[in-house]
Amino acid sequence: MIATPRVRAPELPRNQPWLNTEQPLSLSQLRGRVVLLDFWTYCCINCLHVLPDLKFLEQKYRDALTVIGVHSAKFQNEQEIENIRASILRYDIEHPVLVDNEFRVWQEYAVRAWPTLVLIDPEGYYVAHASGEGNRDALDAAIAQLIAASQERGKLNFQELQLKLEKQSRPLTTPLAFPGKVLADAIGERLFIADSGHHRLVVTSLAGEVLAVIGTGSRGHADGSYEETQFSAPQGMVLDVERQWLYVADTDNHLLRRVDLQAQIVTTIAGTAEQSHQIQPHAGPALSTALNSPWDLELVEGRLFIAMAGPHQIWQMDLERELVSTYAGTGAEACVDGPLTDAAFAQPSGITSNGKELFVADSETSTIRAVELGANPQVRTVCGSGDLFGFDDRDGIGSEVRLQHCLGVEYAQGSLWVADTYNHKIKRVDPATGECQTVAGSSAGLANGERQLAQFREPSGLSFANGKLYIADTNNHAIRCLELTTGKVMTFKIRSLCAPDLCFPEDLNPEE
Repeated sequence: MIATPRVRAPELPRNQPWLNTEQPLSLSQLRGRVVLLDFWTYCCINCLHVLPDLKFLEQKYRDALTVIGVHSAKFQNEQEIENIRASILRYDIEHPVLVDNEFRVWQEYAVRAWPTLVLIDPEGYYVAHASGEGNRDALDAAIAQLIAASQERGKLNFQELQLKLEKQSRPLTTPLAFPGKVLADAIGERLFIADSGHHRLVVTSLAGEVLAVIGTGSRGHADGSYEETQFSAPQGMVLDVERQWLYVADTDNHLLRRVDLQAQIVTTIAGTAEQSHQIQPHAGPALSTALNSPWDLELVEGRLFIAMAGPHQIWQMDLERELVSTYAGTGAEACVDGPLTDAAFAQPSGITSNGKELFVADSETSTIRAVELGANPQVRTVCGSGDLFGFDDRDGIGSEVRLQHCLGVEYAQGSLWVADTYNHKIKRVDPATGECQTVAGSSAGLANGERQLAQFREPSGLSFANGKLYIADTNNHAIRCLELTTGKVMTFKIRSLCAPDLCFPEDLNPEE
């Protein structure tokens, strides 16, 4: 924390949208309580890493601390109220959120980066701030000190703030909740769904019959049988067809998990369940090396490649030797091409391969990148501007292409298929020329039909099988199918699946 001269904190606006509360809040109303402002935007991995720290502090000091999120959007799509509301539900945010689309509050508090945390004392004075993540201990100490000093002066108001949360009026009762990634298995005629909002995996046939549910549906990191195991917002998956092992990026647990589909047992194979804050390239034994938000996986000739969103890098795991290491990326958040040791990424969130190159959805620069696998490998940008703020919705070739926070990429039929997440579209990219064309989707919504008549809402993952792209349509809580020959989009119907809180135990694994 950086202490500042004790000055009166600027008042919060009442004429801007507020979420997670029935009425706007003001600092004068909160006099007598410590206030912590969190300047964030929901695309940002660093902002997401701060949320568990805020929840810890909210619970520890619930009678004396009020946390207020100030959402100052980076991407145009993040300015939409319904999208911010969805992010509050997705990440289980339980404090009030002020929507600061015009950056008015950001400017009044002289904020320069996401995330930034501002501490206001019980008398309404701005006393300290911190930027970035990893500040929980410093915040904890500063809040405790403010509470003790204010209590001595009789300036503290011990009264828990009553809020009306978004999840109270919109509970996640849909069968799927914010599915992040999907994996189609043409040989086994199965579909694996990362039911991220329900913290579980769902396995269906390609006809929509539920074959298994893996995980209790409650957040945790326990290994064991399908009925015992726990995940925390799982994302990318990849299948070892020969061994019938499913590898899973257990994102919020900072773990890699392996599902033995024949024995129906889940095992942790990498990570410590603690987030790494080491961004310098390094290596180590898989189970004693901390990871940082693994988001997607690809398997190439016995090597497991990892889109490691947290440190902005591509990692690899030697499955035979049980070692993990940085494969590409310095740890800087940027778009830099060249040798693996010089290259830089920006929150890589999707990964696929043609066997010769890895292709990466580099979300914060809204680009598709390629990473060679041969001798003297290089990194190149396939399409997109490469600028952290160079986003839009524009088809074209190479650097003239504009995407908006793309999260998913799949190599199939000689092309790259991209989930252009914040443009709510599916696009096709030529990996050699970088030519990009929209193939389906228009504006945000939920509609089936051909090509631009179809609508998605923040699609995040996609996988190919039998002439179809299966799409994790995240904010629609659905899986969609795109027939590549006709361009027709349909909703994938899953029979007899329910949300965890609405299931009876015998419903969880119907094949038994």
